[in-house]
Amino acid sequence: MKSAAATSTKAELRRLYREQRLQHRPAAEAGMQRAALALAGQLQGEQQFGLYWPLKGEADLRHLADHPGLRNRLALPRVERGQLRYRHWQPGADLSPDDTGIPAPEHGPDLNASALGLLLAPALAFDQRGFRLGYGGGWFDRLRSDPQWQAIPALAVLPAACLVEELPREPWDVPFAGWLDEHGIHWLQAV
Repeated sequence: MKSAAATSTKAELRRLYREQRLQHRPAAEAGMQRAALALAGQLQGEQQFGLYWPLKGEADLRHLADHPGLRNRLALPRVERGQLRYRHWQPGADLSPDDTGIPAPEHGPDLNASALGLLLAPALAFDQRGFRLGYGGGWFDRLRSDPQWQAIPALAVLPAACLVEELPREPWDVPFAGWLDEHGIHWLQAV
């Protein structure tokens, strides 16, 4: 694991790790997809699996919709009116850009935290304390500041080349339970 420079700003780290992830994702993608599929068995009852719509450089996990145990059990985030919420998703469903411009389910009710069993979030970098470097919008931190959402296990998704010892953090950053990379699933102890 690399050490994130203590003097680097989050903006500098975002540029650095965006390039790092872009460089390493092609070789890591198949392993990250296998690791995500291995998580399917951890869902209980009718729990939904919270994914994300992949942007450039992010691992594409939408193939999970083809897994028999996950059909009709996937959810995607949608940002509207300053809040990130999840909605049920299946391939072919109507999507429209959310407030951040990312394709998201257009119709259907927002899901309660209790409907989800696991959340996956893309990351530019991730540290040993469970903190994720994202794009800076704070959407996942705001969602997960609610104790009901924080109780849902959440994993960052990124190539192992983007793991660091320690990232700068803000008081509102909410740690993740672990990460998923091309080598598998890595759960952290309580932070």
